[in-house]
Amino acid sequence: MKVSTRGDYASRALLSLALHGDGQTPRSVREVADITGLPQPYLEQILLALKGAGLVRSKRGVGGGYVLAREPNTILLSQIVAAVDGPIVAGDFADPHTGGACDHEGQCVLLSIWASAGSHMQRYLDSFTLEDIAAMSRGESAWPDG
Repeated sequence: MKVSTRGDYASRALLSLALHGDGQTPRSVREVADITGLPQPYLEQILLALKGAGLVRSKRGVGGGYVLAREPNTILLSQIVAAVDGPIVAGDFADPHTGGACDHEGQCVLLSIWASAGSHMQRYLDSFTLEDIAAMSRGESAWPDG
Protein backbone atom coordinates (compact mmCIF):
# COMPACT_ATOMS: atom_id res chain seq x y z
CA MET A 1 0.00 0.00 0.00
CA LYS A 2 1.17 3.49 -0.73
CA VAL A 3 -0.31 6.71 0.59
CA SER A 4 -0.15 9.33 -2.13
CA THR A 5 1.63 12.65 -1.83
CA ARG A 6 -1.81 14.29 -1.70
CA GLY A 7 -2.83 12.07 1.22
CA ASP A 8 0.40 12.83 3.07
CA TYR A 9 0.17 16.58 2.44
CA ALA A 10 -3.51 16.68 3.47
CA SER A 11 -2.67 14.88 6.70
CA ARG A 12 0.25 17.20 7.42
CA ALA A 13 -1.88 20.31 6.73
CA LEU A 14 -4.68 19.21 9.06
CA LEU A 15 -2.17 18.18 11.71
CA SER A 16 -0.71 21.68 11.51
CA LEU A 17 -4.17 23.20 11.99
CA ALA A 18 -4.76 20.90 14.96
CA LEU A 19 -1.39 21.69 16.55
CA HIS A 20 -1.30 25.45 15.96
CA GLY A 21 -4.91 26.50 15.59
CA ASP A 22 -7.39 27.45 18.24
CA GLY A 23 -10.35 26.27 16.19
CA GLN A 24 -11.58 29.83 15.72
CA THR A 25 -8.81 31.90 14.16
CA PRO A 26 -8.21 31.04 10.49
CA ARG A 27 -4.67 30.23 9.41
CA SER A 28 -3.63 31.37 5.96
CA VAL A 29 -2.45 28.94 3.30
CA ARG A 30 0.90 30.71 3.37
CA GLU A 31 1.22 30.22 7.12
CA VAL A 32 0.37 26.51 6.86
CA ALA A 33 2.76 26.13 3.91
CA ASP A 34 5.57 27.88 5.80
CA ILE A 35 5.23 25.83 8.97
CA THR A 36 4.81 22.48 7.18
CA GLY A 37 7.25 23.05 4.32
CA LEU A 38 4.55 22.15 1.79
CA PRO A 39 4.35 23.93 -1.59
CA GLN A 40 1.70 26.64 -1.35
CA PRO A 41 0.00 26.20 -4.77
CA TYR A 42 -0.43 22.45 -4.22
CA LEU A 43 -1.56 23.03 -0.63
CA GLU A 44 -4.29 25.39 -1.86
CA GLN A 45 -5.71 22.62 -4.05
CA ILE A 46 -5.56 20.12 -1.21
CA LEU A 47 -7.28 22.48 1.25
CA LEU A 48 -10.08 23.03 -1.28
CA ALA A 49 -10.60 19.26 -1.48
CA LEU A 50 -10.60 19.04 2.33
CA LYS A 51 -13.15 21.85 2.44
CA GLY A 52 -15.34 19.97 -0.03
CA ALA A 53 -15.15 16.93 2.25
CA GLY A 54 -16.25 19.03 5.24
CA LEU A 55 -12.97 18.71 7.13
CA VAL A 56 -12.03 22.40 7.06
CA ARG A 57 -13.88 25.70 6.78
CA SER A 58 -12.53 28.78 5.08
CA LYS A 59 -12.86 32.51 5.62
CA ARG A 60 -12.14 34.92 2.80
CA GLY A 61 -10.47 38.28 2.91
CA VAL A 62 -8.12 39.94 5.37
CA GLY A 63 -7.46 37.61 8.27
CA GLY A 64 -8.90 34.77 6.26
CA GLY A 65 -7.69 31.23 5.94
CA TYR A 66 -8.69 27.79 7.15
CA VAL A 67 -9.81 26.21 10.41
CA LEU A 68 -10.84 22.66 11.21
CA ALA A 69 -14.54 22.15 10.57
CA ARG A 70 -14.82 19.57 13.35
CA GLU A 71 -13.06 18.73 16.58
CA PRO A 72 -9.78 16.84 16.01
CA ASN A 73 -11.06 13.84 17.98
CA THR A 74 -13.80 13.33 15.36
CA ILE A 75 -11.56 13.44 12.28
CA LEU A 76 -10.14 10.05 11.29
CA LEU A 77 -6.90 9.68 9.37
CA SER A 78 -8.81 7.52 6.88
CA GLN A 79 -11.24 10.41 6.24
CA ILE A 80 -8.36 12.78 5.48
CA VAL A 81 -6.74 10.39 3.01
CA ALA A 82 -10.07 9.48 1.38
CA ALA A 83 -10.96 13.18 0.98
CA VAL A 84 -8.05 13.72 -1.41
CA ASP A 85 -7.42 10.21 -2.78
CA GLY A 86 -10.84 8.59 -2.87
CA PRO A 87 -11.73 5.29 -1.22
CA ILE A 88 -8.95 3.36 0.50
CA VAL A 89 -8.40 0.19 -1.49
CA ALA A 90 -5.44 -2.03 -2.35
CA GLY A 91 -5.98 -1.56 -6.07
CA ASP A 92 -8.46 -0.77 -8.79
CA PHE A 93 -9.83 -4.27 -9.25
CA ALA A 94 -13.25 -5.71 -9.92
CA ASP A 95 -15.16 -7.62 -7.26
CA PRO A 96 -14.10 -11.25 -6.98
CA HIS A 97 -16.39 -14.03 -8.14
CA THR A 98 -16.96 -16.78 -5.63
CA GLY A 99 -17.85 -20.44 -5.79
CA GLY A 100 -15.57 -21.30 -8.67
CA ALA A 101 -17.10 -18.81 -11.12
CA CYS A 102 -13.69 -17.31 -11.89
CA ASP A 103 -12.84 -16.44 -15.50
CA HIS A 104 -9.07 -16.85 -15.09
CA GLU A 105 -6.97 -19.17 -12.96
CA GLY A 106 -6.39 -17.74 -9.49
CA GLN A 107 -7.86 -14.34 -10.35
CA CYS A 108 -10.70 -14.44 -7.85
CA VAL A 109 -8.67 -15.55 -4.87
CA LEU A 110 -6.17 -12.77 -5.56
CA LEU A 111 -8.97 -10.21 -5.94
CA SER A 112 -10.27 -11.33 -2.56
CA ILE A 113 -6.80 -10.91 -1.02
CA TRP A 114 -6.45 -7.39 -2.50
CA ALA A 115 -9.89 -6.46 -1.14
CA SER A 116 -8.92 -7.78 2.29
CA ALA A 117 -5.66 -5.80 2.24
CA GLY A 118 -7.62 -2.62 1.50
CA SER A 119 -10.00 -3.39 4.37
CA HIS A 120 -7.09 -3.88 6.76
CA MET A 121 -5.57 -0.55 5.72
CA GLN A 122 -8.95 1.17 6.14
CA ARG A 123 -9.34 -0.21 9.68
CA TYR A 124 -5.77 0.76 10.60
CA LEU A 125 -6.20 4.36 9.40
CA ASP A 126 -9.61 4.43 11.14
CA SER A 127 -7.78 3.74 14.42
CA PHE A 128 -6.13 7.19 14.43
CA THR A 129 -7.90 10.49 15.00
CA LEU A 130 -6.31 13.83 14.25
CA GLU A 131 -6.26 14.38 18.02
CA ASP A 132 -4.30 11.12 18.50
CA ILE A 133 -1.73 12.18 15.91
CA ALA A 134 -1.41 15.65 17.44
CA ALA A 135 -0.81 14.09 20.88
CA MET A 136 1.91 11.84 19.39
CA SER A 137 3.49 14.87 17.69
CA ARG A 138 3.59 16.76 20.99
CA GLY A 139 5.18 13.73 22.72
CA GLU A 140 2.10 13.17 24.89
CA SER A 141 1.52 9.62 23.71
CA ALA A 142 3.50 6.81 22.15
CA TRP A 143 3.98 6.53 18.41
CA PRO A 144 2.48 3.50 16.71
CA ASP A 145 4.60 0.38 16.51
CA GLY A 146 6.34 0.01 13.16
